[in-house]
Amino acid sequence: METYYVYLLQSEVDNSWYIGFTNDLNRRLSEHNNGHSFYTKRKIPWILIYYEVSFNKYDAIAREKYLKSGMGRRYLKNRLKNQLNF
Repeated sequence: METYYVYLLQSEVDNSWYIGFTNDLNRRLSEHNNGHSFYTKRKIPWILIYYEVSFNKYDAIAREKYLKSGMGRRYLKNRLKNQLNF
């Protein structure tokens, strides 16, 4: 059974966020930090601050879309408020 991850990265440069999904979290984090992603290469280094696991690709894509929405970002801020000191 394949596993999919929806993840949240935080830039150590300006604390901005990047939300994505993948089936190989370690590889994808390495790609972000090695400048292989157009959208994240200007804010290297990135740290993984949150992820969710899904066994269905389409559920992971839907969850990524939700987390990128205004309501999803509010959910993440509430979920991580103690960790991120909001």
